[in-house]
Amino acid sequence: MDEKVQNTLLEIADDELILGWRDSEWTGIAPLLEEDVAFSSIAQNEIGHARALYELLARERGTSADELAFDRSPGEYRCAQLVELRLLDWGQTIARHYLYEQADAIRLAQLKLSSDSEIAGLAAKIDREETYHRMHAQMWHDRLQDEPRYVAALEELRPLLDQRGEHTSELSELWEEMTMVRRSQPAGTKW
Repeated sequence: MDEKVQNTLLEIADDELILGWRDSEWTGIAPLLEEDVAFSSIAQNEIGHARALYELLARERGTSADELAFDRSPGEYRCAQLVELRLLDWGQTIARHYLYEQADAIRLAQLKLSSDSEIAGLAAKIDREETYHRMHAQMWHDRLQDEPRYVAALEELRPLLDQRGEHTSELSELWEEMTMVRRSQPAGTKW
């Protein structure tokens, strides 16, 4: 697997991991009980997708999925700024959800065409699960598309979808939280 493909897979894995953590923050506080369950499920799927991608990359790089996910510094992540933000406004969260799922569908369609059968197969599996995320995002988009605050959130967040390399301060804060237990143990601890 060449370096360009590895970098693309790492970008997607990092997006999925960070977005999964951010989506999980809605558990227990979403505006509707069914959305607590929906966002928890979506978060779990995203983190599972990240794990599968990290495992594929880890074999190529001679490391482990956990090391790729948690042992890099915040500056080494290749995620988009869009997924880093801790959004406490439901409309903004749905705008991110909608924008992300549209972009993710395009990336997965490209990966499904890969000449590497393992990459194409994994992309097809992830895409089948992401179909439900896209349906959920579209349902909420249809509900909110005429709301001025939602339209403003779409416009505000859209440019953050493709920005990579520079991170928000919110990524460092999230990294501290998501790696706290792992960093509290001596190096080499077996889990």
